[in-house]
Amino acid sequence: MGTASWRARRWRVVARRHPSAFLLAAQLLSLLVYPLMDDGSGGRLLFGAVALVVVPLALWVVMRSPLMNWIGWLLAIPAMALTVLGVLFGYDALLPLSALLEAALYFYAAGGLIAYMLRDHKVTADELFAAGATFTLLAWGFGYAYLACQAWNPGSFTGIEPERQRRWLDLLFYSFSNLSATGLGDTLPMTAPAKVLTMLEQFAGVGYIATVVSRLIGLTILRHDRRD
Repeated sequence: MGTASWRARRWRVVARRHPSAFLLAAQLLSLLVYPLMDDGSGGRLLFGAVALVVVPLALWVVMRSPLMNWIGWLLAIPAMALTVLGVLFGYDALLPLSALLEAALYFYAAGGLIAYMLRDHKVTADELFAAGATFTLLAWGFGYAYLACQAWNPGSFTGIEPERQRRWLDLLFYSFSNLSATGLGDTLPMTAPAKVLTMLEQFAGVGYIATVVSRLIGLTILRHDRRD
């Protein structure tokens, strides 16, 4: 009993010190779940379950940032409610609106983590985890934005099997490719809204690496130089 209690306390301490690490781990683990999804009811239930886990984690991390957390809950609660209604009861018309709210929530959480990383001149381990978590939040945010864009503007994206709509994993892969500027992708934007979203993500990716990531690297090098 004593060992279990000690382990529980240790996990609570780790969670308080490194909340960004838990969010990053959840985001990366969800990538392993997404290939199991399909267009059927089982895939939709799995999609909803992942959202119900990751969204509260994102809000928990935002509590460490200077942004007001109640704004996140105003976005998260209707987003999760619409996801549950759309997935469990088959109200597909609600899913694009849910995707739009989730995109706004992920962008809000990403902004909170960026503010958290920029508010001081000392780099902590949690801020390094936050750098990775922010990248995933931006990628997911644009992925949900693409999902809503495709729902309201059919034919917004094309690629292999051009006659079908892009699946969630296709759009998330496209988002990662754009944000990282690797150019590796099998999806192309076709409509004006899709192209505008693509350009915004490319700009966000370049700006994030040039400002936030480079700053963290510079502060880390400076810290090591001072120790030497």
